[in-house]
Amino acid sequence: MGNYSIKDLEKLSRVKAHTIRIWEKRYALLSPARSDTNIRSYSDEDLRRLLNVSLLNNHGVKISKIAKLTQTQIHEQVQAFEQSQNGPIDQVENLILAMTELDEDRFERIMGNCILRLGFGETMLQVIQPFMQRVGVLWQIDAIKPGQEHFISNLVRQKVISAIDSLTAPPRADASTYLFFMPESEYHELGLLFGHYLVRKAGHRSIYLGQSVPFADLEAIVDHSAPDRLVVGFVNGHSVQEAPDYLRKLHSRFPKTLIHYFGNADVQGIPLATRLVDLRSFNSTLD
Repeated sequence: MGNYSIKDLEKLSRVKAHTIRIWEKRYALLSPARSDTNIRSYSDEDLRRLLNVSLLNNHGVKISKIAKLTQTQIHEQVQAFEQSQNGPIDQVENLILAMTELDEDRFERIMGNCILRLGFGETMLQVIQPFMQRVGVLWQIDAIKPGQEHFISNLVRQKVISAIDSLTAPPRADASTYLFFMPESEYHELGLLFGHYLVRKAGHRSIYLGQSVPFADLEAIVDHSAPDRLVVGFVNGHSVQEAPDYLRKLHSRFPKTLIHYFGNADVQGIPLATRLVDLRSFNSTLD
């Protein structure tokens, strides 16, 4: 069972704490428990209700009208908005709902609608990338549970793997070879996996090593396969701190190989790699 403070709800829903208090007092939209010192405490059900209410309100439904709806009616209206021509920001909010509710069916509806309108690649760039960035922020401030993050990450991972498996065209005549990997103790591979998809879709060859690759193993594979480019990701705190030294090590060991990296690392003053600000900039280099 969840136990959220009003500040937690504010971070998850982007509804100001002051507004949440007004909605409670004036419309009884939430029913928090209170401690002996009168501090509010919210449940998973309170969080789900607030996220749904916020979504409807952001689409122009007045709070006074929402307050008169049953929970079933609210759910039906949210589903209707999911299936309408909502933009990427709306779908990010819908995915937050799917994550907090552990609702795989909702995730599938959102992804299906987005892919139908945008295609898989643009869905990942316009919807999933900003969504996962927000998940990362929520994770850092301890506003979501580990199970929720693993649940949604694994669903997205399955979609990317399925998309990669569907690519059957042979490499183009001028194809380069990319090798994708994460340093040791780095396990957040969704961005890396999607980069692998983009490279394959663009007609290049790709070798995917995935998470937590020991440097000695990387050396052996690079020496054997001689890739044109290395793509490495830095996401968690430790690997981000180690990124500058790691990139220097890569450049020293593989001086003739172009190195790309993405993630949160700050490597200013180290002109040894092509920095990937985001996956869209990487995508633009593949044509």
